[in-house]
Amino acid sequence: MDKKTLTNVALRYRAVFLDLNREDINMHSEITVPVAAFIQLLNENGFCANEELLHALNSVSPYRLAVIAECINEVFGLDLNWVPLVKEWNVPTGETAADHLITFIVNQFFTTKTGFKGTTLPCGHFIPEGTFPLERYNGCPFCGTPFKTANFVYKGQGSKLKELRLFTIEDMEHLFSSLLTSATPLDATQQDSLKLLLRVFPLPENPNITMKETAMLVVRMLVEQDMADEASKLLKTPNDVLRYLWFEKTGYVQLIEPRTLVAHARKLYFHLWGPLDRGMDATKEMKNKLMLKYDRKTCRCAARWMNAIPLTAKQAAENMNPKRGMWVRMIHALRLGEYSRKKGFEHLAEILDVFYKQDYTTWQGRVDKARIANDADKTLALLKERPGFFARCLFASMLRFGSDKTLAAFNEIADKLPARLLLSLGNAAEIYFDPKEERIVRPITGVMKTIEPNKLLALYSEEARKAMVEEVNNLYKASITRSFAAQKTTSKTLYIDPSLYNIPISVGDRATTIQDASCALMGTRFPVEGDAVRLFMQWGKGLPEQHLDMDLSCRIALSNGFVEECSYFNLTCVGAKHSGDIQHIPNMVGTAEYIELSLPELEKANAQYVAFTCNAYSYGALSPNLVVGWMDSANPMKISEETGVAYDPSCVQHMVRISEGNLSKGLVFGVLDVAKREIIWLEMPFTSQTVRGLDSASIEALLHKLGAKLSIGQLLDIKAQAQHLTKVETPDEADEAYTYEWALNPAEVTKLLYREVAQ
Repeated sequence: MDKKTLTNVALRYRAVFLDLNREDINMHSEITVPVAAFIQLLNENGFCANEELLHALNSVSPYRLAVIAECINEVFGLDLNWVPLVKEWNVPTGETAADHLITFIVNQFFTTKTGFKGTTLPCGHFIPEGTFPLERYNGCPFCGTPFKTANFVYKGQGSKLKELRLFTIEDMEHLFSSLLTSATPLDATQQDSLKLLLRVFPLPENPNITMKETAMLVVRMLVEQDMADEASKLLKTPNDVLRYLWFEKTGYVQLIEPRTLVAHARKLYFHLWGPLDRGMDATKEMKNKLMLKYDRKTCRCAARWMNAIPLTAKQAAENMNPKRGMWVRMIHALRLGEYSRKKGFEHLAEILDVFYKQDYTTWQGRVDKARIANDADKTLALLKERPGFFARCLFASMLRFGSDKTLAAFNEIADKLPARLLLSLGNAAEIYFDPKEERIVRPITGVMKTIEPNKLLALYSEEARKAMVEEVNNLYKASITRSFAAQKTTSKTLYIDPSLYNIPISVGDRATTIQDASCALMGTRFPVEGDAVRLFMQWGKGLPEQHLDMDLSCRIALSNGFVEECSYFNLTCVGAKHSGDIQHIPNMVGTAEYIELSLPELEKANAQYVAFTCNAYSYGALSPNLVVGWMDSANPMKISEETGVAYDPSCVQHMVRISEGNLSKGLVFGVLDVAKREIIWLEMPFTSQTVRGLDSASIEALLHKLGAKLSIGQLLDIKAQAQHLTKVETPDEADEAYTYEWALNPAEVTKLLYREVAQ
C-alpha cells in the first residue's frame, strides 16, 4: 500500500491518513514525545489535530510521522526557493522606467563601458551608477535574473489553525468510490486524486461509472494492465472509443477538435514582442503532434471495441456524425476498413458501411428542420425524446415558442433529468432573461468568454421576462423537492453548518487547477482577518535554470470607474506593493513573487474589488506546477530584510497548483471584495500576456453568476422541508450532519444532489 500517496490525497480533504481501525484507538492515551513534536510542526504550518486524530497518532511509529511531515513540506513547498527579486520589498526601491531605459542604452549601444561608473553583474549586464539601488536587489534588476536562493520560510505567524481529522482505509475507499461514481464531471483536483487512488485500490466489479470523462481514466488503467477487453464495457458508443483515443493522443479527457487545438496553440505562443512571436511555429508543431499513427495492437484493440458496440449500425453512425471529420481520419489511421473484412468483425463492417453511405438520419437534423419551420409541436415532441438536450435549450425554446407550451412539455420529462441539470437552469435563469446582462461561458479550451443576450428577449416585456424566471425557479425547485421526498430516510434531524450558506453548488464550474492543501468549491468566500492580504506565486520547481517569465499581478477597481494595476510594470500603486519582476528561474528550486495588499489604504481609496491574476509572459501557457494563492492573518506577517522572503504556510488561506493539462496563458484566481473584507475563490482563465488583457466585464459577469447560484445550505433547506427533517444546532445531536469538512469533498456533495430522480 502506497501510504505516501494516500497521505497526499487525504491532505486535500484536511485529513491525515493512518492505516488503523477506529475501534482500536485509545481515546485516553497520553501524548508521546514524537507526537508532541509532530503537533508542534503542524501548528507551525497552520494546522491542528482534532481529538480523534491526536490519540490515533500515538499508535503510529515516529517513522510514519516523519513521512506525513515530509508530505506537508512537499505540499507547501517548504524546501523550495521563496526569495523574491527585492529585499524588504514593502519599502519601494524607487526604480523608474528611466532606469531601465538608461541601462538598456548603455548595454545595447556601448560595447565598452569605459567612462561609465557602475557595476557588472554575474548575468553580464552593466548597471550604471545612479540608476538601480543594487544593494536592495537579490538579482539583476534589469533582466530579472536572481542570484540568491534560500529554503528559509517563516512559520507560525498565522492567527487561525485549520483542523485536521483522521482518514482510515475505509475513508479512503469511500472517497475512491465517491469519485469513481460521481454523477458530475470531476475537476482537476478530483481527477488527479482518482488517478492516484486507481494505483492503490482495485477496481470494483461492475463499477457504476456515469461520467464519460471518469470512464476514460479507468479505461487507460485497464489498457495499461492489458485488460482492454474489460474496458469495452465502459465504451458504449463509437464516440466513447474516439474520446479515449483522443485522450491518449492529447491528454485531455474532453473531445477537443484538431482545429481548436491548433488555433489555441497559435494564441498561446503569440508574443507582444514581434521577434519572440512563435505562433506560426507552434501551429506547425501542433499539427505534427496531432498526426495519427497507430501500431497493430492498438488498431486491433480499437476494432474489437467498435465491433462490440451495443448500438445498431444506424444508431452508431448517427453517434459518429457530429465528429465525422475526425472519424474519417481515425478510421483510416486505425485500419478499421481492413479489420471490417475479417471474420468476426461483421458489426464493425455494418457500421462503416452505413457511415460512409450516410444511410441514416440524425435526430439533431430533424429538430433543426422543425425549428426552422416554426413547428412548435413537432420540435417539442422531438426534444422530449432527449431530456438532457431539452434542458440545455429550454430558455431559447421558451422565447421562440412561448413559455406556457414549452414548460408544459418540459414538465413532462423534468423528473427524468439529473437534478444537476435542473439546478443549473435555476442558477442561470435570472441572468439569461435579463437583456442588460452579459452571459459568461467557458468553452472547452477553458478561456472565459462573454456572449450577448438573446435577441428574442426584446420581444417580451419586463413583466413577462420576470414571469419566465419565476416559472423556471418554481419548476426546478418542485422537481428537486419531489426528488428528496421520494428518497427513503429514517433520519429525523439534520445539522447544516452555517458556512455552507456561503458556498455555491458547483454546477458547470470545473476547476482546472489542483488544490493540494485543501479543496474548496468555486465561489467559496474566505473572510479576511487582518489588514493585509499577501499574494504569492512560486514556479520553476524541478526545472533547470532558464528564462521562464511568469508574472503575478492584481487589478484594483475603484469606485470612480478607474482601474489601478500592480504588476511588473507598476510595482507600487494605491494599496498594493510588488516584490519585483523575476524573468529567469534558478536551477530546480524555482523562484517567487509577492504582492502585498493594504485593506485600510484600499478602503480609503474607495476600492470596490481587487482581482488576483497570474500570467505567462514567456510564450506558451502557464508553467506546470506553478503555485498561486494568498496569505492572511490577524497577526502581522514578516518580510525578511536580508532576502525578502515573505512566505509562511501557517498564513496560507488558499492555494492552487497549475495542472499539466492547462491551456490558459492567464488566470484570475481570486477576487477581494474590499467592503465586505472577503476573498472569493474563483478560476477564470484568459488568453493574455499581461493583466492588461483582462476583461473586467468578464470578472463581474462571473461574480454575478456565482452570486446567483443556489448555495449548499439552501439545497439542504429544501431537503429538510421535503423530508420533514428538523434542523438542530450541533452536529452531535443530528441524525444527518452536513459540516464544512463534508463539503470539502465535492463528490460527496454531488451524491446528495446529482442523482436520477425518476427511473
